[in-house]
Amino acid sequence: MSETILLRHRDVPHIDQLDVYRRHDGFEAFRKAVTAMQPVDVTNEVKASGRRGRGGAGFPTGTKWSFLPNNLWPHYVVANADESEPGTFKDREILEGNPFQFLEGLMIASYAVQANLSYVYLRGEFWEIGAGLEERIAQLEQAGLLGENLFGTQYSLRLHTHMGAGAYICGEESAMLESLEGKLGQPRLRPPFPAVAGLFGKPTVINNVETIANVPPIIEKGAFWYHCQGTDRSPGVKIFCLSGCINKPGNYELPLGTTYRELIFNYGGGIPAGHKIKGIMSAGASSSIIPADDKALDCPMDYESVPAQLGAQLGSASVIILDDSVNIAWLVKKTAHFFKHESCGKCTPCREGTYWMNQLADHIVAGGAKSGDIDLLNTVAHQIQNKCLCPLGEFAIMAVMSGVEKFRPDFEELIK
Repeated sequence: MSETILLRHRDVPHIDQLDVYRRHDGFEAFRKAVTAMQPVDVTNEVKASGRRGRGGAGFPTGTKWSFLPNNLWPHYVVANADESEPGTFKDREILEGNPFQFLEGLMIASYAVQANLSYVYLRGEFWEIGAGLEERIAQLEQAGLLGENLFGTQYSLRLHTHMGAGAYICGEESAMLESLEGKLGQPRLRPPFPAVAGLFGKPTVINNVETIANVPPIIEKGAFWYHCQGTDRSPGVKIFCLSGCINKPGNYELPLGTTYRELIFNYGGGIPAGHKIKGIMSAGASSSIIPADDKALDCPMDYESVPAQLGAQLGSASVIILDDSVNIAWLVKKTAHFFKHESCGKCTPCREGTYWMNQLADHIVAGGAKSGDIDLLNTVAHQIQNKCLCPLGEFAIMAVMSGVEKFRPDFEELIK
């Protein structure tokens, strides 16, 4: 793509400064929404764009906004900036390099659902980013872009930041709401869902940072413009976080539907030190390990093709590359340890299952296991499946089950 939509700081120096952002039509989309559009029109425009959530689930954004009932008030919008997934670092670049576009998107989303108070929930390690956002929110208030009776209308809006304490589980939306309310960050039993009973028991929209940052250009340029990029069912651009065994790791803003081969070899510069590509994790640590054959490499990276062709999920598009120097049993051990450490312990299958997966994987990699321990590890993973309160349990078993199924010789090598 010749011009970036989300990572605009790469094309426009100092766009993180308010005067520069405004010189490049910053906050004109928000002004247009508040002064020339009804809230439902804003939601319908986002719906028509086909915009899908970029936090991992890929749920249509406009549809999510439309779920909030109009007989329960107040409404809230919460921006999920708890970017804790290993291999994911796209939201951080937006928040550091192009923060005003994110804030404008949050403001437009707030107007669309008629929220007068919205929050940015940041992971605990983002304290510098949080301080920067606080400064910029103060600048917007001083400029009259936040506060009471915006642009001479009846609409008023305030924004606040809230720092987490470094818990991965708070990236799950209901645990994030619990934390935001000052409680222990653990998932809620659902239903009710946040659209009906979210923050402080009121209707709440929760969107990822990248999702929100897409909103201003959609309102400014229209749904048709946005829908002309990407694929028909997965329109628009996506930031792909590329890491692992790759020559040029980093964030790449590309149209959805770009193939893994293009990302890895055209943009990422291929595999280092003459090694061959072995596997792909498409959504960070929370994903299945995909054997990197021609079918996988030529698969379009969108929300339909990856599940249909590879039996995996695109998720947050945090693409971790594994080369032939990586033993998959070792990788499984690393992911099992992470999820065991980050399990909140509220539900037994996740609390106990992640512990035993971690124990077994450690035992296998240390060389002290028997051949039956490979199947036992897989059995423990299956016992966790579909039995947990939140997706963390499902995420924890992805690498384990796919690793044993598709890369079993790596495990057997350590047994021998």
